[in-house]
Amino acid sequence: MPYQILTSSKYCGSYDDNHRIHNSTPHLRLLDAGLQIRAALANAISYWINVLLLAIYIRISPSCKKTWTGFSMQAFHDVLKFLRLAIPSAVMICLAIWSFEMMVLLSGLLPNPKLETSVLSISLNTSSVIFMIPFGFSGAISIRVSNELGAGRPQAAQLAIYVVLFMVAIEGILVATALILGRNFWGYSYSNEASVVKYVGEMMLLLAISHFFYGIQSVLSGVVRGSGKQKIGALVNLGAYYLVGVPLGVVIAFVYHGGGKGLWTGVIVSLCANNISCNRNSLY
Repeated sequence: MPYQILTSSKYCGSYDDNHRIHNSTPHLRLLDAGLQIRAALANAISYWINVLLLAIYIRISPSCKKTWTGFSMQAFHDVLKFLRLAIPSAVMICLAIWSFEMMVLLSGLLPNPKLETSVLSISLNTSSVIFMIPFGFSGAISIRVSNELGAGRPQAAQLAIYVVLFMVAIEGILVATALILGRNFWGYSYSNEASVVKYVGEMMLLLAISHFFYGIQSVLSGVVRGSGKQKIGALVNLGAYYLVGVPLGVVIAFVYHGGGKGLWTGVIVSLCANNISCNRNSLY
C-alpha cells in the first residue's frame, strides 16, 4: 500500500528540518502531493496488470478450458442467490479492513500525530504484507468446507478445519517470532529516524500478537463463508470491531494515554472477540 509508506517518508530526514521545509516551501508540498498521486496510480496499474495476466492465463491454459467458455447470458442465472452470498462476504472483509484503517486515521488525533501516524502506517503496511499467508489459508478452507458440506460430508469438513487451524497457528507462531527477533531492525526499512525505528520496534510486539489472532480469525471467517453463514459473519465483525475493539482502543489511546499502542491493543481485543464468536458459529 504505497500511500501508507509515504506517510512515514516525512521522517526520512531530521524531523525539525522536514517540518520547516514543509511549512516554508509550497513547491515541495505540491511535489509531495504529486508523489502520492503517482504512487496511487502505480498501485492501480499494478492491479490492472494482474487482471490482464490472469485473463491471458485463463484464455490459453488447458486447465481453464472447461472453467470459462466465453460470455453468455447464463452467467446471470440465479444471480440473486449469488448476490445474497457475495454482498455479506464483501461486508465481512470490508468491516475488518476498515477497522485497521480507522486506527491509522485516529492516530492523527493523538499528541505528536506525525510520529503516531507514521508508525501506525508502517504497522498496518507490515500487517497487510504478512496477512497474505493466512489469507491464503482462509480462501482454501472456505472452498474445502463448502465442497465437503455440499457433498454431504460434514465430518470431513470439520477435519479440514482442524488441520488448517493447526497450520495457521504454527505459521502465526513462526511469523510472530520473526517479528519479535527483528523488531529493532524492521523500522529501518521505512525510515532512518531513531524515534520512528524505536517506536516501530515497540509496536512489533503488539503486531506479533495481533498477527497470531488475525490468522486464526481469517481461517474461521473462511469457514463461516464456506458454510453459507456470511450474514452472521458480517454481524460478528460489526460487533467485534466497532462495538468492542475500536471503542476500547480509543479509550486506551485517548483516555489512558496509550497512544498508538493503545489503538492497536483495541485491534487485538477485537480479533479475540471475533475468534470467540466465529468459533461458536463455525465449529458447532
